[in-house]
Amino acid sequence: MKTKLITFLCLLSLGACSDMLNEQPRGDYAEAAFYQTSAQAVLAINAAYQPLSFASDNNRLWVFGDVASDDAAKGGDPGDQADIGLVDNFQIFPNNGPVESEWGVLYEGINRANLVLQRVPAINMDATLKNRVLGEARFLRALNYFYLVNIYGDVPLILEPRNADKLQVTQSAVGTIYAQAIEADLLVAIQNLPAAHAGPDVGRATKGAAQALLAKAYLYQQKWQPALDQAQAVINSGQYDLLPVYANNFRAAYKNNRESVFAVQHLSGQVPFQGNRLNQWFAPRPNENGYFFDAPTPGFVAEFEQTAAKVADPRLDYSVGRAGTTWLNGEPFDPQWSPTGYLNKKHVQPLAEVPAATKGDGNLNYVMIRYADVLLMAAEALTELNRGAEALPYLNRVRKRARESYLNDPALAPATGAPAVPANLLPDVVSTSQATLRDAIRHERRVELGLEFHRYFDLARYGQAYAEAALRDKNYAFAKNRYVPLPQSERDTNKALK
Repeated sequence: MKTKLITFLCLLSLGACSDMLNEQPRGDYAEAAFYQTSAQAVLAINAAYQPLSFASDNNRLWVFGDVASDDAAKGGDPGDQADIGLVDNFQIFPNNGPVESEWGVLYEGINRANLVLQRVPAINMDATLKNRVLGEARFLRALNYFYLVNIYGDVPLILEPRNADKLQVTQSAVGTIYAQAIEADLLVAIQNLPAAHAGPDVGRATKGAAQALLAKAYLYQQKWQPALDQAQAVINSGQYDLLPVYANNFRAAYKNNRESVFAVQHLSGQVPFQGNRLNQWFAPRPNENGYFFDAPTPGFVAEFEQTAAKVADPRLDYSVGRAGTTWLNGEPFDPQWSPTGYLNKKHVQPLAEVPAATKGDGNLNYVMIRYADVLLMAAEALTELNRGAEALPYLNRVRKRARESYLNDPALAPATGAPAVPANLLPDVVSTSQATLRDAIRHERRVELGLEFHRYFDLARYGQAYAEAALRDKNYAFAKNRYVPLPQSERDTNKALK
């Protein structure tokens, strides 16, 4: 491939920490002059993280994970970003903008990982660093393929860089992609990645991230015991824990905390641009210059439990702006800011951190895998293995953290008296019935991970009856709408596609 590499290599590492993100461009290399040193190997793997970022509007993972689900509507002005509205209503055509752009983002990430895996082995460099770089490349390739098969279904399997004349490749079945491009890569990555990173390498993929992603891949295929094994490996590693205050997972001051298993890194004020544009996409328009997309639905809001005294699960107001509450900047929330009456808070920063003039340049990470997700994966696998008594502690640990926000978050402290959990708020689940536990875990995933771009993928993997019931207001038909069509632009260039 005749490519000028440092055009993307020096965009650098939206998958690494802020020290790396502060590095500036240093010029272009022809490919023949590159992949000669360990420093160039690191630059190459840095570039493989970049397509995951939300610095570009091309990454529309939130459209497929949230807007396609029952948790969020398109939002925004009625005529703005009409293609997102078509996804929301499952009127999705091959030339749909998000369908085209997300395909490009994911295959660009695969191509960059493939270049690393092809060229770095020949570099004379420290063996430990080389193995780490190759492990990161395998993790990133698996991650991109994971989203490809869950958005598009059968897709071309490309495991090496190819010239244009070698890109006529037909689709491989979803099961083949899982086996050859996800499971196989992650098993190697687990062997090569460290348990943790320090200093400027914080934010890179770790062994725990690879194990968690492999657990999710097994879970999506209903391989319950392997999923449990990988989730428990993460739990038993001692590297991760739940934060005492749920909301701190979505605050820039707590980036790369112990609950973050893998996060897409962002940094404001950089040249080239490396900020998080979701901050503007999801913010209200008045005073903030936002676009108010990905608007929570009434059904999502209603999913949160309340006590008899109408005290809500605190995760509701950590996640959603709604009438009667205060928005991030301290002003009362106005339901007129959103066509649904609600706004997504998890990816929006207050004006004190990112002013309206630069609203699209946020520095909040997108946490792709949280430890709470791993705990719920373990609980789900145990439930499906008919080991309900063992599943309960994992499920109830997530619920306990949520209700104890009343003990740990000063913003929830009463005006008088000692902090206390409101009576009967989020009680422990006690039933070990498989059907009851299955429903409880699905509920918990929805409220714990809501608006984090997971919900549609959960609906789809739960099966036809569940997905069609949840999406009944969207005229959703599982056989027709489970996957989006392959992009028309790809069909125009790759004639081998079926």
